[in-house]
Amino acid sequence: MTAEVQVHSHDVNGATVVELKGEITSVTSAALQERILPLVGRAGTTVIDLTQVPYISSAGLRTLLLVHRQALREHSATVLVGLSEEVRFVMSSTGFLDFFDIRDKASLEPGAAGQ
Repeated sequence: MTAEVQVHSHDVNGATVVELKGEITSVTSAALQERILPLVGRAGTTVIDLTQVPYISSAGLRTLLLVHRQALREHSATVLVGLSEEVRFVMSSTGFLDFFDIRDKASLEPGAAGQ
């Protein structure tokens, strides 16, 4: 297990897409927060792709909450895609799903109908 979450960002169709890879834990969340918060609000929407995030701890939830608050301050939206069953369960159990627009990754692909 690596002690950091890999972050890759790019802009697509007016949105900043932030792809994360690795476990978001108390060990990795501080560095992740430093890397991800400056990306929020760069575009009208920030898409956080959690497809390659198998686990998130309470510290990771706090990081996502800070992303949400930053987006509100910037008058931008935050969309989460690619939630694993484990991550979705943790976020649902703690009420965190209510803070975010949750979508399937396919709905964000170019040419997706209705999105």
